[in-house]
Amino acid sequence: MSLENCPRCGRLFNRSFRDVCPVCIRDIDKEYQLCADYLRENKGAIISELSEMTGVSIKQITKFVREGRISILNAPNMSYPCESCGTLIRESNLCEGCRTRLTKDTRKMIDDERNRKQVEAQATRTDSNYKGIDRYKDRH
Repeated sequence: MSLENCPRCGRLFNRSFRDVCPVCIRDIDKEYQLCADYLRENKGAIISELSEMTGVSIKQITKFVREGRISILNAPNMSYPCESCGTLIRESNLCEGCRTRLTKDTRKMIDDERNRKQVEAQATRTDSNYKGIDRYKDRH
């Protein structure tokens, strides 16, 4: 039995399959229903309008979209913020610019690590060559 505090309201609850307490689950389900009803009537709504008209936070609406509870296929103007920069997107977690930057940074990190290992290997080879020469000189 795992007792935790609900991250949303702070109440103590028995954590099983959900990350929030049963009271908050009901509140989240009500928020979802508000959003779903509003989107049925207003297919052209954008996320800020949906948030303003329903009182549901943009963060929670984004979570509904990412969980697949709210489909943006039938909502042509609906988009949600990129996790990195906040630019509005319609798919994935990152916008194209952040994905490109992340890929470039990852490649650079891998190349830097590869270069560092090559320099270390070269230094090790050079050190062992000198040690061999030094040993030769000591003998003669």
